[in-house]
Amino acid sequence: MSNALAPMNPAPSPLVPERFANPLKQIQGVLAQPAVRRAGPMALMVGLVGAAALAWSALSAPPQKTLFSGLADADKAAVTQALSAGNIDSHIDDSSGALTVAEEDYSRARLLLAGQGLPKAAPGGYAILDQLPMGVSRAVEGERLRQARETELARSIQEIDAVAEARVHLATPEASVFLRDNAQPSASVVLKLQAGRALSDAQVASIVNLVASSVPGMKPDAVTVVDQLGGLLSKDGANTDGSETRIRFQRQVEDKYRQQLIQLLTPLVGAGNFTAEVQADVNLDETSATRESFDKDGRLRAETGNWTGNMAGGQQTPGGIPGALSNTPPPASQLSTPQPATGNPGVPTPQPVAGGPAPDANKQSDQFARSYDLNKEVSVTRNAPGGVRRLSVAVLLRDPDKGRRTAMEINQISDLVKSAVGFDQARNDNVTVISRKFADAAGAAADGPAWYDNAWLPVLARNATAIVIALLVLLLGVRPLAKALMKKREDAVAPAATAGAAEALPMGTAAPAGGAGPLPAGITVADPVALDQIETSSSFEGRVGAVRGFTRDNPARAALAVRDMIAADDKS
Repeated sequence: MSNALAPMNPAPSPLVPERFANPLKQIQGVLAQPAVRRAGPMALMVGLVGAAALAWSALSAPPQKTLFSGLADADKAAVTQALSAGNIDSHIDDSSGALTVAEEDYSRARLLLAGQGLPKAAPGGYAILDQLPMGVSRAVEGERLRQARETELARSIQEIDAVAEARVHLATPEASVFLRDNAQPSASVVLKLQAGRALSDAQVASIVNLVASSVPGMKPDAVTVVDQLGGLLSKDGANTDGSETRIRFQRQVEDKYRQQLIQLLTPLVGAGNFTAEVQADVNLDETSATRESFDKDGRLRAETGNWTGNMAGGQQTPGGIPGALSNTPPPASQLSTPQPATGNPGVPTPQPVAGGPAPDANKQSDQFARSYDLNKEVSVTRNAPGGVRRLSVAVLLRDPDKGRRTAMEINQISDLVKSAVGFDQARNDNVTVISRKFADAAGAAADGPAWYDNAWLPVLARNATAIVIALLVLLLGVRPLAKALMKKREDAVAPAATAGAAEALPMGTAAPAGGAGPLPAGITVADPVALDQIETSSSFEGRVGAVRGFTRDNPARAALAVRDMIAADDKS
């Protein structure tokens, strides 16, 4: 027995561990230590709790969206202050300098900043020229100059109240010594107007002239102005046919008739109980006509000529110096039948016409040249555009909640509509009035968007996912570890309780060690067991109990003894 227990002496082990052992075995040795094993579950539990906290912080934080990038420092300060006043969290990236906000706060932040006119800084303008490095090429210098000019023009256009943003693109060709190769510069302007605002024709013309005057050699016809909806605002060049003017005039006529119908039907059926649409075919053609007319009878304008007559018996008229002879009456005349002059010798003289002027008896012949006016009349007629060729009107009435409208009532409303729009059967005008049930717009509006389109759903799903992950970590990781620690603590408390019960026994009474037989006389559970006490035990059961007590009190020495025994057996 003494030979069997000899290897259990605390002699130094002949096996000396190497200084540079395998790292994996060293780690396993460290983990195999009792202190590390006792602290391992607690460390694992702390790591799981930290992982759950990290997952919560990563999932609970909303995703970020870039609000502005490349802002000046003054604008960053102003924007950050405005967002903080609006209870919106913002973040500035240190690497890129971009200003980010939560994705659900992006639209609200844009509206808040737009209401305050932020950011205010515009592009550099002519300050770009100050940043030109030394030795740049002529092409790069020209592009920078063009960019600076575009920026300055955009700044000038943005001073107009109705313009929110403006961009200017200049196309300036290179100058050539050949006349045929010289191209005229042109420009394009893109405007973003304020909400509910529009530019008048005078304002558009002023923008066109501003751009054309800022570029040498540019004509106003070469400037194109477009709004944010793609509508062409400049009328020159692309709108030479006047189609835009025709459409605008037609809309004005239709709006006029529509307003008349609204004013007429609102007191009668109530607001919202009818809809009216008008289609007007407007004659926008300008016509002119010239007419000439003549009077077929004419009117004597001028007459030139002469005539000859007969002198009766060669009688001469009185003449000479007044006196006695001149006052003497002429002798008696002899009547003769004179021949009336016809203007053509040898042609019989026409007989006098009854009721006409009597022919001159002394006229023998005449010769005249007469000019007549034919009463020429010139008439010029010009018809101004704007007349209505045909008018089509459609009116839809809402039926009452109970019952329907009668045919007489619909006919009366139809007559009122015809009178309001100036119905003309000769123009083939058409007026249609019907009454139907309207769709329930209030019910459709009350329904609102679908539940999956609500803004709170992504936030709720993100928070719920983080909570579920944390619960899984606690239930599947922390809870089993806690149970294992509690069980190990209970196993460690049970031998201590057994030892306490043994101490309560009278001195000299042997208590079972670990459920084994009684210890030798004089050895109790409370006293430490030494190797010499094991050798002095007389019975086998007492020696086994002493070995168990020694192993309990000195686990490290027992393990070394067992190792030495195994090594001795291998050598033998």
